[in-house]
Amino acid sequence: MTFNEIMVLLEKLGDEQTKKTLMRHGAKEPFYGVKVADLKTILKKTKKNHELSLQLFNTGNSDAMYLAGLMADETKITKEDLENWVEKAYWSYLNEYAVPWVTSETKYGFELGLKWIDSENENIAAAGWATLSSCAAISNDEDLNINTYSKLLDRISDEIHQAPNRVRQTMNSFVIAIGTYIKDLTEKSKAIATIIGVVTVDMSGTACKVPYAPDYIQKSVNAGKIGVKRKSARC
Repeated sequence: MTFNEIMVLLEKLGDEQTKKTLMRHGAKEPFYGVKVADLKTILKKTKKNHELSLQLFNTGNSDAMYLAGLMADETKITKEDLENWVEKAYWSYLNEYAVPWVTSETKYGFELGLKWIDSENENIAAAGWATLSSCAAISNDEDLNINTYSKLLDRISDEIHQAPNRVRQTMNSFVIAIGTYIKDLTEKSKAIATIIGVVTVDMSGTACKVPYAPDYIQKSVNAGKIGVKRKSARC
């Protein structure tokens, strides 16, 4: 499929109710409100396509940008491309999911994640924590810097309740991810999660709730999923 064909199809697949829901979560015009399942149908036709993903992301259309994240080729996308993407990722579906997923699958994932968490831009900082979480989810423990991840848990314990709104969300998710995917840090993550307690995030206009980290980690323990890695960050 060509770029123009995809954009025409996205418009046809737009759903008003989906659009209203996504706008409550932070999406802005221009976009059509295409369901993720429909985006994945398009992906089956395009497969991974580096040049096409760059074109789609640069439209500023949220549907096309999310599709670009699913379509991106992690072996071809550059560090500069990813820096450009994170700057343009203006709401959670993009900066907490699409861009971090792709970034974590590249050789730059850990490096960029560490850089982004120090950004004064809330969206970029949130993207950084989400990227580091995804790196932990898909990488073998022997390939991870466990000491750095341990220190990041300490940092979250000290900073989470003073952090910007969406950064609190991704910090909390980070604690859950590390407790789930890095076996050597499960007990520490549980302890940090207990110290942190309830995390408050403003999600006005939505039915979303912040997960209570101690319970979520324990669910993974009970299910025997500790240390079980994902094949891909993207879903």
